[in-house]
Amino acid sequence: MASTTATAEPNYFEVSKGFKSWALTLDHKRIGLMYLFGILVSLLVGGAFALLVRIELFSPGETITTAQTYNRFFTLHGAVMIFLVIIPGIPAALGNIMLPIQLGAPDVAFPKLNLMSFYLWCTGAALLVLSIIMGSIDTGWTFYTPYSLDPSKSAAIIPAVFGVFVLGFSSIFTGLNFLVTIHKFRPAGMGWFQMPLNLWALYATALMQVLATPVLGITVLLLFVEHTLHIGIFDPTLGGDPVLFQHFFWFYSHPAVYIMIVPAMGVVSELITTFSRKPVFGYRFIAYSSVSLALLAFLVWGHHMFVSGQSALANMVFSALTFTVAIPSAIKVFNWTATLYKGDIRLQTPMLYALSFLILFTIGGLTGLFLAILATDVHLHDTYFVVAHFHYVMMGSGLVAFLGALHYWWPKFTGRMYPERLGQTCAVGVFIGFNLTFLPQFIMGSRGMPRRYWDYDPEFTLFHRLSTIGALILGISLFVTVVYLFASLKLGRKAPQNPWGGSTMEWQAPTPPTLYNFPEPPVLHELYDYSDLVEDGDNGWVRKSEQAKAKAKES
Repeated sequence: MASTTATAEPNYFEVSKGFKSWALTLDHKRIGLMYLFGILVSLLVGGAFALLVRIELFSPGETITTAQTYNRFFTLHGAVMIFLVIIPGIPAALGNIMLPIQLGAPDVAFPKLNLMSFYLWCTGAALLVLSIIMGSIDTGWTFYTPYSLDPSKSAAIIPAVFGVFVLGFSSIFTGLNFLVTIHKFRPAGMGWFQMPLNLWALYATALMQVLATPVLGITVLLLFVEHTLHIGIFDPTLGGDPVLFQHFFWFYSHPAVYIMIVPAMGVVSELITTFSRKPVFGYRFIAYSSVSLALLAFLVWGHHMFVSGQSALANMVFSALTFTVAIPSAIKVFNWTATLYKGDIRLQTPMLYALSFLILFTIGGLTGLFLAILATDVHLHDTYFVVAHFHYVMMGSGLVAFLGALHYWWPKFTGRMYPERLGQTCAVGVFIGFNLTFLPQFIMGSRGMPRRYWDYDPEFTLFHRLSTIGALILGISLFVTVVYLFASLKLGRKAPQNPWGGSTMEWQAPTPPTLYNFPEPPVLHELYDYSDLVEDGDNGWVRKSEQAKAKAKES
């Protein structure tokens, strides 16, 4: 048997060549690859700023830079990683590539809108780069007022907030495209509860993108108006209210947390069931919990503002609502663990990232309970405890799942295998480096170390040094990962059609897929049924019925 599906049609790389064929493409896979390239470059840039921050904090006092430059480093690290990497990572890049193929569809519903979304992302990224050239920003990635209202910073703030505004439109258009595609392009026989859990997660994410992102757009637009017309919306010297900015910002940004997390959860559901060789436990509970998270995300923004002066009643309500978010998250963790139970677990690179996600997300979720409790949040607010919790949820979950998804689907959309042993080594390096970076920060925060400080008391030196060493291990692992993935495009062996034994529809497509994904309409098999799949050496996993047909032809 051939290692890929035999087809007379060229794959999507071979259909057309040249810069123009990529710049004007309407193929969702090429658009997703362009997103992916930009996101990986942004990951290296944002990671470089993070390493500069950690190197500066290796010792008390000035290490490599001044306090003002340090503020710029962590602002740019946050803005790049949030707006250019984690939010678009799974939906815009991998979602664009895989969502139509998982549906058995030829493309997304609106290919031209899809291309426009990508160019809006590029425009927003360019405006953020322009803000660096124009003097950089030092407000933190949240652009909190009144820091962001300083007239001396207008040259940098205005292009930065306008860039975020444009990035918001990119996110909205992507969400609209996914919603319509899932509603209208499902094949006959695929009802809502025959969809892969990854599609449920992308659907819930798209709802949040469409409903929450306009609030961010309005907020940064008002900030732009404040800078240019001095009306007095957020500026207290003009009668404005800086806390109003926090309400607007977090009404978007808490759903944004789940825009980063929910697609990661969808990916982990796919990885755990595939590499456990078991149907996912509690399919409907996981599907409903994704939608529940999308809805609850809009009700808890006030837990970011317990010390902002809002009423005691509002604090109590937001605290209670925050605890409800733990319920759908706990359902997912329980069901993933139950899926692993007595499974035929294969510790390949994607599965290592999935297991890392399970551990890191659990730590991030449990430490979030300390911040949901009013009595402890008051003491932990604006300390390194919050920094550690935030990174366990955002990077330890969102980015780790992105890496797992990237390794899982890389052979399908590139047609090449990466070096498995090196992938496993880097996955372990990411896990060790991440924990070494952020576990000491929980201790620092509980002992009162404030976040965002350029200097600190000598009692925190050991924790900061451990954190910096961990960041270096993490950074090296991520850099090597990006290098070997790109190197595999030239040096990697050809990928079989189904290297991991996945049961969902994308593994029926040729490797790499054709222009419209499937030369023939794919067959809708029972979801997450692995009983008909067997390993066939270098040919990957094949269905028993197809293997029997191939042997009959050979004889």
